[in-house]
Amino acid sequence: MLKKDNGGNCPKENSQEITPMMQQYYKMKEQSGEAILFFRLGDFYEMFDEDAQTASKELELTLTSRSKSPMCGIPYHAAEGYINKLINKGYKVAICEQIGDPKAKGLTKREIIKIVTPGTVMNESALPGLQNNYIALIHENGNKLILAGADISTGECFYSVYEGSGRCQVLCDELYRLMMAELLIIEGISCKEKICEFLSLHIPKCVITKIKEISPAVDDRITEHFDADNRPARAEASAAIATLLDYLHLTAKTDLSHLNHLTYLDASTNLVIDAYTLRNLEITHNLHDGGKKGTLFSVLDFTGTAMGSRKLSKWLEYPLLDRYKIEQRLDAVEEMVNDFSRREQLSTQLKSIYDFERLLTRVEIGSANARDMLALKKSLYALPQLKSSLHGSKAALLQEIDKNIQTYEDLAALLEKSIADNPGFLLRDGGIIKDGFDEELDEYRHLASDSQSLLQHMEDEERQKTGIKSLKISYNKVFGYYIEIRKSNLEQVPDNYIRKQTLVNTERYITPTLKEFETKILGAQEKILQIEYRLFTEVREEVKKHVASIQVTAHNIACLDVITAFAETASAYNYIRPAINGNGSIVIKDGRHPLIERILTREIFVPNDTILDNGENEILIITGPNMAGKSTYMRQTALLTLMAQAGSFIPAREAIISPVDRIFTRIGASDDLASGQSTFMVEMNEVAHILKYATKNSLIILDEIGRGTSTFDGMSIARAVIEYIRDKVAAKTLFATHYHELTDLEDDKHVKNYCVAVREKGSKVSFLRRIVSGSADKSYGIHVAKLAGLPKAVTDRAEKILADLETADKEKNSSPKTTVPAKETAPQPMMDTLFASTLSTELMKLDVSTMTPLEAMNILYKLQQHAKREAGKL
Repeated sequence: MLKKDNGGNCPKENSQEITPMMQQYYKMKEQSGEAILFFRLGDFYEMFDEDAQTASKELELTLTSRSKSPMCGIPYHAAEGYINKLINKGYKVAICEQIGDPKAKGLTKREIIKIVTPGTVMNESALPGLQNNYIALIHENGNKLILAGADISTGECFYSVYEGSGRCQVLCDELYRLMMAELLIIEGISCKEKICEFLSLHIPKCVITKIKEISPAVDDRITEHFDADNRPARAEASAAIATLLDYLHLTAKTDLSHLNHLTYLDASTNLVIDAYTLRNLEITHNLHDGGKKGTLFSVLDFTGTAMGSRKLSKWLEYPLLDRYKIEQRLDAVEEMVNDFSRREQLSTQLKSIYDFERLLTRVEIGSANARDMLALKKSLYALPQLKSSLHGSKAALLQEIDKNIQTYEDLAALLEKSIADNPGFLLRDGGIIKDGFDEELDEYRHLASDSQSLLQHMEDEERQKTGIKSLKISYNKVFGYYIEIRKSNLEQVPDNYIRKQTLVNTERYITPTLKEFETKILGAQEKILQIEYRLFTEVREEVKKHVASIQVTAHNIACLDVITAFAETASAYNYIRPAINGNGSIVIKDGRHPLIERILTREIFVPNDTILDNGENEILIITGPNMAGKSTYMRQTALLTLMAQAGSFIPAREAIISPVDRIFTRIGASDDLASGQSTFMVEMNEVAHILKYATKNSLIILDEIGRGTSTFDGMSIARAVIEYIRDKVAAKTLFATHYHELTDLEDDKHVKNYCVAVREKGSKVSFLRRIVSGSADKSYGIHVAKLAGLPKAVTDRAEKILADLETADKEKNSSPKTTVPAKETAPQPMMDTLFASTLSTELMKLDVSTMTPLEAMNILYKLQQHAKREAGKL
């Protein structure tokens, strides 16, 4: 959403009538631009004018006034929570702090110390822990669109360049993968309207920020952040990256040297998944609310760290294309699957590792507190055990990870000696450094906690030195600490005593030692805080020296976490290792849908086979009733292919996967109303996109093409699409349709007919969820209507109308048909085989020796119900 400018101009009243403080406020407001200005006044952040009205509404604050200006405020110590609320609503917040001495005469000096935006927020409480918080920028140069992006909370920085007629759509696909919190658009982008429309439909929470021009010092900004071997070759890419970095420096106003490694997003090295497919297959975001629940990610997420969870999302959104790299991941997963003890050890050890990436960022920018250091110490302590568990790995990828993980024993020892075991959250509260780490700190702590006993000890020493038994050390607010001696003992006063005050019967003295003691006692607590902060920053600077190295370790830990998660999923859900080949075929035996089989609780998921290649099984036309499982089957094939190329085991009995370069899907029309386009127009746009970019190495999933228009129009378009794919594209295709007439396209070269097995017994119909060779001759729509709960009167009337229509059609078309006769839906011998295969898989999973009688009865009942359904008796 694009938030409008909240003002920033001074009131119309004569500036001489405005107080100096408000003049200062309006000056700061002009600098903050569209951001809501938090103006520090004592112990509060105050907002005025339009900012106050906005904040009072969004934060439910009481609106007051000052000098006729609307005003509201919040306590400074509670600001983080309020800032987070505004950021989550798409606003920006500028923090204006008092940087001068508040007790000094005149107006306190103030400056904007940072501007918090959705893409630059650094507060841990505001960041999505298991997701990246990306900010991206789009720049256009000639016929090139350049994307630059970063996550300043983790240190990632990347870019890509898009060319060709479809560059805007490819860019939008990338934006959908990023799900960034904020997008910067440099003015003059030719496809800005299309990008903004795409964001409003698919990433509505993304804040759009306009940038007037590119960075005026591109080379300086690039050399500041990246070494010579890590800079983009293209000048236009450098301009985009430098402009993004300028914005980050302008808003964060802190050290951003951790943004030091630049990654080029090269689509040629990955399986390309466009926005439609990411959405339709619910890979990392569901269709309901965009969350993780009910996605492929949620099924596979056995990760133990936040870094691993973010890495899992990337592996699923950017599956591999290179067979060798895929095999490397599968080798590592297989070794973990076969070594339960090692997997258990690693899973436990990974759970003790905190979010290195964001911890290191807070260290780099100087915002890390003592608890961050404690989390870092605990994480570092886990590394030696992690390496020990990896020792002896045979898989090349595990060996590489082991090699790249360092242990940092010296740094862990420093943190152990220095940081308190239970430090406060705020550095200014103290209690963050351990006793025994620094002699001076220990001395001041001793003074603060035991000043009376130390004073008594000093008094006893002075009595012993001088021989004056009546000598006393006392204190008052006027003179501080002093030594009091009766006038009868003045001859015994040492030469180093300095007379301070004369009374009737006594004299009062001070000594350099006593004065030093007084200074220490009176300033002990303040000094303790100063020393602790100094020591803490020294420790933090020592950690900072290792940031780049620990970032490499963090990356490898994240990869190890995903591999371990894949192995845990495979073990828990009975997944197998797919064989990877390069002959263009996809052969899956007894494949299962990874999401739906996890949802089913009262019935057994029916597995299915898939055979696709660039020969006689290139296009599979799938017919059968709605709700019988066609869409599930097609999604299942796409998901299993994607999982294999991500390096995961898959739910099947056997599988051979030849990597595909792209997966295209056309399923459903969830955005039709929101986009303002008809269902049919959205459908045709997506089909056009598929036919334009698909290659012979692609996998295409098309579900019910042509249903948004008239029967003959839809059938004609569906047939033409199949013929185009067959004759021009030659991609592996699953094509589900309710147009039975299309089954006459079957041939021995490219096209095969398949259908969903159905068993009819009288008026009862059972969907067996099994995909078999052949074509369906009925839609069973009325049966589906019954399942959906339509009134019996409606379905009975529908059956009567259907019978009349079928009779009329037969009479009208009494001449011999030219189409291929529909094949038998479900031959009995085949169904017997299928039935046995389904139940045998479940039976082989059972460990009968460990079951209780009650568990055995429950499982037997479940299997019996499934058998009855397949036999058409339920």
